[in-house]
Amino acid sequence: MEMPVVSRVYLTASVLTTAACALDLVSPFNLYFNLSLVRQGQVWRLFTNFMYFGNFSLDFLFHMYFLVRYCRLLEEGTFRGRTADFIFMILFGATMITCIAPFIRPSIPFLGSSLTFMMVYVWGRQNEHVRLTFLNLFPFTAPYLPWVLLTFSMVLGNPATIDVIGIIVGHTYYFLEFVFPVVAEARGWPVRRLFHTPAMLHYFCGTYHHEEAPGAVRVDFAPAHANAAAPPPPPAAAGAGAGAGGGGAGGGQHLHED
Repeated sequence: MEMPVVSRVYLTASVLTTAACALDLVSPFNLYFNLSLVRQGQVWRLFTNFMYFGNFSLDFLFHMYFLVRYCRLLEEGTFRGRTADFIFMILFGATMITCIAPFIRPSIPFLGSSLTFMMVYVWGRQNEHVRLTFLNLFPFTAPYLPWVLLTFSMVLGNPATIDVIGIIVGHTYYFLEFVFPVVAEARGWPVRRLFHTPAMLHYFCGTYHHEEAPGAVRVDFAPAHANAAAPPPPPAAAGAGAGAGGGGAGGGQHLHED
């Protein structure tokens, strides 16, 4: 199956960046995150530090596996048909990680691992009934996946800082996007949602919708060439497919980590 567009773009950018560094076309010293250099005009560092995962090695393949797997699962599952919302999630995560990084000592030059860990955390919380196994020995459910990976990384002697940042940012996004709206609606709070994907992203992705008033019929300005010339359905069949499409991807899915 073809990889969805956002996951494909991120994977391609990461592989090309790593290849360019391996061929000495670009130096990692021109890519890493440095707030002082960003203030001097090297704004590209805000983006390139999320695209470099080290030289081609087992560690690089490990990161690419998790990037492809969980970025793709999120885009095809929770954010299926919501490309703009998925891009907004990545931008929120990258922005929050960038704001945290300057306060971490020792400094973290590349932040892509934290962003990947954020995706793992959000996917795990959104698929809490999915059962996984670690090395075919230890079964656990998906919400514990970030903690299992964190423990394994620490056993190998890696610092926990990068993974912990990803967990903190992932939990913040999960609470604000999925928990707060439910609590606010149940308690009748006037503010029901704190996150609203900018209209510019919806325009860019072709998914812009406009509502004239609360409760109004939503008018879709996204292109719909395939349905433009289709005649309206007969009155008797107007509601025939109202329930179709629910329970799409991810229902009953069982994944195993080896």
